[in-house]
Amino acid sequence: MALPRLLLHGTIEAKISHTTPYDFDQCASATLLGFRWRHLLQGVEKAIGVGDGKTRLHVTVSLDSAPIARTADVIHDPARSTEWNQTIRAYCAHNAAQVVFSIAIQSTGSNEENILGRAFLPVTELLAQESEVARWFHVMDPDYTEHELRDQPQIYLRIKFDAAAAGQGGGIAYAPSADPTAAAVPHTFFPQCPGSRVTLYQDAHCLGSFAPAIQLAGGGHYQPGRCWEDVFDAIDKAQHLVYITGWSVNTDIRLVRRDGDDGGETLGKLLKRKASKGVRVLLLVWNDPTSVPLPLLLRLLGYNNFDLPWVGQHTHDEDTAAYFRGSNVHCVLVGRSVALAPPPPPSSARRAFELPNWLDTHHQKTIIVDHDVPPGAASADGDRHIVSFVGGIDLCDGRYDTQSHCLFSTLDAEHKGDFHQISLEGASSDLGGPRMPWHDIHSKIEGPAAWDVLRNFEQRWKKQGAGDELLVDLMNLVKLPSWQVVPASDKEAWNVQMFRSIDSTAVANFPVADGTAGSITAVTNAGLVCGRHNTTVDRSVQDAYIHAIRRAKNFIYIENQYFIGSAFQWAPGSAGRVSAINVPPQNLVPRELSLKIASKIEAGEPFAVYVVLPMWSDGLPDSWSVQEMLLWQRNTIEMMYKDVADALQKAKMTNASPRDYLTFFCLGNRELKSSGEPAGAAPPGTPYGRAQKARRFMIYVHSKMMIVDDEYIIVGSANINQRSMDGARDTEIAMGAYQPYYLNANSQAGARGQVHGFRMSLWYEHLGSKDDVLLNPADPRCVRMVNDMADANWSRYAQEVPCDLPFHLLPYPITVAEDGSVTDSMECFLDTEAPVRGKISAIGGAASATGR
Repeated sequence: MALPRLLLHGTIEAKISHTTPYDFDQCASATLLGFRWRHLLQGVEKAIGVGDGKTRLHVTVSLDSAPIARTADVIHDPARSTEWNQTIRAYCAHNAAQVVFSIAIQSTGSNEENILGRAFLPVTELLAQESEVARWFHVMDPDYTEHELRDQPQIYLRIKFDAAAAGQGGGIAYAPSADPTAAAVPHTFFPQCPGSRVTLYQDAHCLGSFAPAIQLAGGGHYQPGRCWEDVFDAIDKAQHLVYITGWSVNTDIRLVRRDGDDGGETLGKLLKRKASKGVRVLLLVWNDPTSVPLPLLLRLLGYNNFDLPWVGQHTHDEDTAAYFRGSNVHCVLVGRSVALAPPPPPSSARRAFELPNWLDTHHQKTIIVDHDVPPGAASADGDRHIVSFVGGIDLCDGRYDTQSHCLFSTLDAEHKGDFHQISLEGASSDLGGPRMPWHDIHSKIEGPAAWDVLRNFEQRWKKQGAGDELLVDLMNLVKLPSWQVVPASDKEAWNVQMFRSIDSTAVANFPVADGTAGSITAVTNAGLVCGRHNTTVDRSVQDAYIHAIRRAKNFIYIENQYFIGSAFQWAPGSAGRVSAINVPPQNLVPRELSLKIASKIEAGEPFAVYVVLPMWSDGLPDSWSVQEMLLWQRNTIEMMYKDVADALQKAKMTNASPRDYLTFFCLGNRELKSSGEPAGAAPPGTPYGRAQKARRFMIYVHSKMMIVDDEYIIVGSANINQRSMDGARDTEIAMGAYQPYYLNANSQAGARGQVHGFRMSLWYEHLGSKDDVLLNPADPRCVRMVNDMADANWSRYAQEVPCDLPFHLLPYPITVAEDGSVTDSMECFLDTEAPVRGKISAIGGAASATGR
């Protein structure tokens, strides 16, 4: 009889102890190449110095077929017990019948998974235990049958499940006087740092005319920042160092743009000028493999420059390196791939716990400088401190934009020479708009947490740059990491914690998981987990999202470039030709959100989740890569709405709609023709020509941000997809921050600090309103108001006669029924022939399923 699939929502802690003595080396399934061939390869590896010729085993923990964690690889002696003695901890949000422990051999190839045997723990038994399950388990045949392996080996395991708190959500801190580290995400590499200061930015520039006058606690008003002007000022005033990491860095961009002039220096000239004056300028830029023609072999495998998920984005890495070559600026192009085997063809799904390959990127976007200590800080005149910028905005073309997000009117002004449009084939400044407006979010960090951004750069430079060379010794030059730019007791102080997705192939000084007790302890104490080939992985970005969602009390507001994950819960068959359990996007974020809503419905409490996405990911909307990502996104959304609808049905809330609790939006603009636009016209009848005639286009949402209860904010480079959340794929960095004084638990101030001001400023940009109803996003009246305004705006966006849109928020073009089923509001996106739902292509497979 089939075991029931029950919900495991919480944390699983498992100690993988040891096996009985057994020769796993002789298992028939030990290798895809055969026993002798594998030992031959091990001997070759030993001879050339890339291995020791020994067989190593690890254990992967899965919920049914969804992997959640793995141990280190340890040496296997056929005559003795194989010992791991490793405790692994993992978040879970799965419906599962069994916890599966798979014993596997470290492959000679980089990413093969050769399972030798499995042990099974029924979820019913785990949930029936008040403490833990601790016993010997029989190791069964790896094909999920009930056959034991020959000689009946066993493995000793201790497993404990801690459920997420019932009714969950007490806010970021439970009282203003609580321990200032109470909201810290546990088991992470970087600690939470009190006494910091954060500046939040919406878009690269803020117009003087954009003045929402958001009231804050204490009588003040929120003041929007000007990101690229602050970046220019920080670089210009640096005296010792300017360190930059980027997915793309374009030396031709101008950070400062004003009417009537050319904005002064380009970024390249600015960095060269600073370096020529003795400032150490170091750049780590992703080495984009698509910036040069691909070898014929890869084309034969199915790849070409026009098939890849980042098609047409022109990262300029080769141009950037050439520009700085021979100057005092040190620019290093860094590839992400460390895989020993060739990349899989496009039709192959990525396995769990893979080493990064050349499809993965360095996606961090940071700038670190030394800067004057700000006025009012406790410091002597002339003192300097570290300032770090972290977020989603790359220092490249197409990113400069304002809250107006113009399509046509700025092409001969601030966007002259910076025309960016990769979703309309053949688009150019000569033929006119629409350009692709760009909405993004960034942050500036001062104080102790800024040093953690610096440490991230130094760790990467030592591994990927020039070792210890060129890094500035900051002793006696700047304030030490312990210095608080704002006293922790100050009402305006921030607590900030840095998070990353990165592994030991990209950073120096991570502890090595070699299977010894000391190394495993070091990995665990550093907040890291084990990856393939004993790499160590920091996946704290995903942990931060999960932790914040579970603590949410009232509402969650998300802006993100992608929204793909929790494939373990997708409807059977929804993934197209690839079964849901084998599709890579296993990250928990979407399921955590839907389970949060379900728990609030069960508790009879109001709660709302708002998600703002681009209409489609960057690229031609009818291309196979974009279409597949749209399909995976739809599968994710359908899964979430089913959870919400099931909770409403269980609570007998027949008058409620899933959209009362969970709504997806996008942004768009439309503008009438004005003087000063470039002459020329797009070819009629093409998507470009239709968009130009209709005078409309989406605003591309590139943000990577989540706000919880107007208390806590996460901002960084990480998308909600597997590439960003995995830890061993794209390298990412994010910050999580809040002001301890401005929490809902404080009856005097409430959550009316900078996070609240920033959220209301974003909504003013998107809705053109600061109505009092918007102060409480959890209120059903607020949900209805936002939905109604977006719906009405869609009518204006979609009408045949062009017009100026009063604001930018639009409903994502789907219809949600009371039973949670999702259908298209239209077959294709306006002005395109691209299906809204997305589809599986004949050549695509799952390569693009995780997005960039």
